[in-house]
Amino acid sequence: MSTFLPDPKADIPAQKRRAVGQQRTVGTRVAGQPAFVLHSYPYKETSLIIELFTRDFGRVALIAKGAKRPHSQLRGVLQTFQPLTTGWAGKNELRTLTDADWVGGMRPLEKTALLCGFYLNELLVKLTARDDAHPKLFDHYVSTLNQLAHNEPAPIVLRKFEMALLRETGVAADLVRCTATRTKVEADVHYVVDPERGPRPVRVDDSAPRVAGKTLLDMEREDYADPATQAQSKQLMRYLLSWHLGGAPLNTRQILIDLLQL
Repeated sequence: MSTFLPDPKADIPAQKRRAVGQQRTVGTRVAGQPAFVLHSYPYKETSLIIELFTRDFGRVALIAKGAKRPHSQLRGVLQTFQPLTTGWAGKNELRTLTDADWVGGMRPLEKTALLCGFYLNELLVKLTARDDAHPKLFDHYVSTLNQLAHNEPAPIVLRKFEMALLRETGVAADLVRCTATRTKVEADVHYVVDPERGPRPVRVDDSAPRVAGKTLLDMEREDYADPATQAQSKQLMRYLLSWHLGGAPLNTRQILIDLLQL
């Protein structure tokens, strides 16, 4: 159980933004759904409330009845970063878990990778709406966990996931089209990025991070080999995520900054 994540019942601005055509699960019975536990916390004496990230239904909140009992089969199953098949039922937003089975096949996260995993989970809790399906983002999450588990460079892996998250939730601006000229950004020009509209040339009074056009082009093609691209993309993504979170802090981000400069 993560100690880093906030109560998912808190009022989060991103939860108010729902994509057109989202899949609702209220009032349905679901079985055999691929999922990962994002967060869990105690509910009454013997149960848990868990936040799952599922392939076809997005983020869902469920009561896992009896999961805290010593002999409950769920105690060893409802772990973060482990692939599950799950089922649930109910008519309210908070439904009841009916089944959860461990799938296996993924290497566990350790040390730095584990902290990065909690960061991914916090982003998903804060920047996705419940019952809003994002199958491509789910697949990207699985790929990101595998990359972290196999010791791929964490800063690059996180930048790619952050961009995928903003794009798949429909809030990412076009990073390679200048809003002032309506043409493709130029590699040797410096820009600031409006979180909603996209990049424009730097002005004297700008306080937002300045990034080279080359960095924006590199980010678009997921090429982070250049150290300058790594440094500038880190500052840019920190700025964009803060804006989309309405200034709400990311607890795991601060831990990563303090310990690992990510």
